Amino acid sequence: MRTLALFALVAALILGTGLLQSWNSALLILNMGLVSAVMALGVNLQWGLAGLFNVGVMGFVALGGLAVVLTSTAPVPEAWAAGGPRLLAALGCGVAVIAGAVLVWRRLPKRLRGWGVAALLVAGFFVYRALFDPAATAVEAVNPAATGYLGGLGLPVLLAWPVGGLLAAAVAWAIGKTALGLRSDYLAIATLGIAEIIIAVLKNEDWLARGVKNVTGLPRPVPYEIDLQQDPGFVARAADLGIDPTTASTLTVKLGYGLLFAAVLVLLLVLAQLALNSPWGRMMRAIRDNETAARAMGKDVTARHLQIFILGSALCGIAGAMMTTLDGQLTPGTYQPLRYTFLIWVMVIVGGSGNNFGAVLGGFLIWFLWVQVEPIGQALMAVLTAGMADGSWLKAHLLDSVQHMRLLTMGVILLLVLRFAPRGLLPER
Repeated sequence: MRTLALFALVAALILGTGLLQSWNSALLILNMGLVSAVMALGVNLQWGLAGLFNVGVMGFVALGGLAVVLTSTAPVPEAWAAGGPRLLAALGCGVAVIAGAVLVWRRLPKRLRGWGVAALLVAGFFVYRALFDPAATAVEAVNPAATGYLGGLGLPVLLAWPVGGLLAAAVAWAIGKTALGLRSDYLAIATLGIAEIIIAVLKNEDWLARGVKNVTGLPRPVPYEIDLQQDPGFVARAADLGIDPTTASTLTVKLGYGLLFAAVLVLLLVLAQLALNSPWGRMMRAIRDNETAARAMGKDVTARHLQIFILGSALCGIAGAMMTTLDGQLTPGTYQPLRYTFLIWVMVIVGGSGNNFGAVLGGFLIWFLWVQVEPIGQALMAVLTAGMADGSWLKAHLLDSVQHMRLLTMGVILLLVLRFAPRGLLPER
């Protein structure tokens, strides 16, 4: 009953937004709430099920956005002709150097390992740069105002969502092989640093996804509003409902996104629940609660941590691909730890760590508050300062402080939940 009541409250808040503000705003909150719930579900798998403190969520979300560009955008033939094969050769050389360094470390005697790996890496670096730099410069010089990158594969955009999960999972595997042996606080520092490296690569490697120039006009899985407005049948149906075609088209598009996102969330939630209640899920909770006892029972703790780290990161990658598809553009400069790491952690903590339904609830509730707190605060502050004289420094200061209401509200909510419901609104059973 508590679960149903809390989800009913969230539904009432979204419906209230549609009735009091606009249905466009309500559907936008719903769609981003669905995406946020998938992100929170991924973090809950890592923290709630395995106790892994990953603060690099932002990086995996960004990789999902990159997957949309690499999968769905059309290739740029001129850029490929200018330097595409040389770029692929350079990247292959880099992979070969890393693989060679691993092989040298394993094969050489212990006293020669360090020198051998260092020599190989230094020589490989210069060869890599000699191949990579001219090719990247040639690609970025091809019509830089409109393209200046290689483009993607031109596949349907819906395929980019699982590709985003696979790309995030591959990077999570590489991170986990090196960082999961660290203590929890060191793991947090490592994941945060690697996430910043991922964002820095997206911002600076224009040949990959235009960097800070952004990739706009990404393909969509739903119709364009202008196409719906030019469809006589759609215009007639909108008129029968008493809605103008422009409003009807935007609502239809947002509702289409909502149905797609809801289907993905339901599928992932069912799979997460099956995993939670399986022997594997019970083993993960046993490892989380007492790693020493789990090791004594013969469990490979590091391997199981790697599994759950990859799964949680894959969900974040899928959510990042969904969000970029909804936005219709990839903007690397907008990926900030506050929005794509801290806020997701607040969703998990407030909803209930270890409870998949709690993570989903936190995703909807915290995103609603993140969007609505500022306009509500602005209206409240306008009422409180109505009696003050115009031009008063205090009135101006109070009105200008409204933009900080989001951060203040998130902090207050987190403190209240930790004080009165430390296990979240929907605690783990």
